[in-house]
Amino acid sequence: MTLGQGPEAINQIMGRIRSIEQRFGNTDYRLPDEKFDSVLASKTSTSAGGTTVAGRTERTTVSADETGIAGMVYRTAEKYGVDPKLALAVAKTESGLQKDVVSSAGAVGVMQLMPDTARSLGVKNINDPQENIEGGVKYIKQMLGRFQGDVPKALAAYNAGPAAVESYQGIPPYQETQEYVNKILSLVR
Repeated sequence: MTLGQGPEAINQIMGRIRSIEQRFGNTDYRLPDEKFDSVLASKTSTSAGGTTVAGRTERTTVSADETGIAGMVYRTAEKYGVDPKLALAVAKTESGLQKDVVSSAGAVGVMQLMPDTARSLGVKNINDPQENIEGGVKYIKQMLGRFQGDVPKALAAYNAGPAAVESYQGIPPYQETQEYVNKILSLVR
């Protein structure tokens, strides 16, 4: 395997490590944080408050709670056959990996599930991070199935609802949904 230089070389190495560990059944490893990838891929400068990326300061530390949540998302995604990077990007976009977030619309937890949606997914305690993540990853899986693996449509359905995606025969022309889809896609690349 020939390696490039800089961020690409690190990404190649991390991918190879994941491949080897999965082959030997060791999937209990820590994933590099998305911020690590974005920092390497961007021109950055370091300041007292963190790393400046594209004019904004990014927090460079991750709490133990966030690491635990990220691990739960990753393992649950593997369990349901969903790309772990995709599930993690959804969780980060929805809640910043925070388990106690409640939106003004009433969406709850890491995956920002609406109570009715959570119940339909078999979530008994929407405030339990593991159950919330299970429900959110199941929902991603359902949306991927409903839209024949079309990730942008599945993400739009996660945000705006599947009826809106079907009505517009694609990503609805809602600014929030379009930004949501683009943000997640940029995180998984």
